Amino acid sequence: MTSSFQTTTIEQHRQQFPGLHNKTYFNFGGQGMMARPALDAIMNAHEYIQQVGPFSVEINAWIGKNIARLRTTIAEELATTPETITIAENVTAGCNIPLWGINWQAGEQILMTDCEHPGVIATVGEIARRFGVEVVICPILKTLNQGDPVAIIEQHLTPQTRLVVLSHLLWNTGQVLPLAEIVQLCHTYPASNNKIQVLVDGAQSVGCLALNLPQLQVDYYAFTGHKWLCGPAGVGGLYISPEAFSQLQPTFIGWRGVETDAQGQPQQWKEDGRKFEVATSAYPEYEGLRQAIATNQRWGDAKARYQRICQLSSYLWERLTQIKAIKCLKDTPPQSGLVSFQIKENPNHDALVKSLEAQGFFLRTIYHPDCIRACVHYLTLPEEIDRLVEAIEASF
Repeated sequence: MTSSFQTTTIEQHRQQFPGLHNKTYFNFGGQGMMARPALDAIMNAHEYIQQVGPFSVEINAWIGKNIARLRTTIAEELATTPETITIAENVTAGCNIPLWGINWQAGEQILMTDCEHPGVIATVGEIARRFGVEVVICPILKTLNQGDPVAIIEQHLTPQTRLVVLSHLLWNTGQVLPLAEIVQLCHTYPASNNKIQVLVDGAQSVGCLALNLPQLQVDYYAFTGHKWLCGPAGVGGLYISPEAFSQLQPTFIGWRGVETDAQGQPQQWKEDGRKFEVATSAYPEYEGLRQAIATNQRWGDAKARYQRICQLSSYLWERLTQIKAIKCLKDTPPQSGLVSFQIKENPNHDALVKSLEAQGFFLRTIYHPDCIRACVHYLTLPEEIDRLVEAIEASF
């Protein structure tokens, strides 16, 4: 098995990730492992700011330059332009920008799948309560192994639907939704007076899938840097398409989003993604994410990394299907790095995850559906998969 991968190259690359040296890590969908260049960039930035002087003319110019560099790095990773990128803290913050920035009218509908994250579910629920918006839940979970997600979504669209909220890569089952087809459906839905917009939770897709956001024609795509990109917690963002930009107004407002006059008084909104940024942030972490993305790209581009992820996750899926006590949620090899599985009889998934962690294997449980999720990264080694499978087998 190992001969089919560039094992020597990846092993050398992994030496930059100190957190991989003492554990077998399958929890990248929760939080990724940071590489030494990212860790060093954060500490060096802190030290430089303190040495020169926080909020000095020199440091403020340096911060502005580094924010622009990060925006460009993110845009290149997502095959878009820097103007379409808003830097935010995480996926939830990114999703909140369009969810609260739309001018909701009573009676309008939000269509959301039954596989969304609690943070997004809670936000949509509060919008419904405040503005008299109806929430329609679309049963995507049942399409994991059969059925057409696009057809299911079409069945739940109505003339009142204003926004569709979904994940590109479902965090619980690992299913990759056909996003381009879904966006096309929503944008051309004939019964709607206005184009139905699409907001995507990209928590599990950015850094895992190879993405071209303008090509997908999606309106809003929220993402984070601390999962598959292996960056620091606290830096993520939102892609806003040029077509959707003018329809969105900021909710949280600060000096980073406005143009000021010579007296420092706000005059107008900034005319790109900066419009939705607020104020002072953890700027050294920005340097950490920029270096994290660069570290990934030095091993291979997004397509190469995704290809390796799929090869490795298919191998884990195949090995798991050979364990009589285990059932994988997907009937076919996954199209992502998420491999979710269940214990067939008397399942106690929490106990198994805790037992595996005590042995140095890091996974997590999911409660809807009740299962265990293993995250296979391009950094994963085939022999790590073998050891994990052996440990699971030994548990029964």
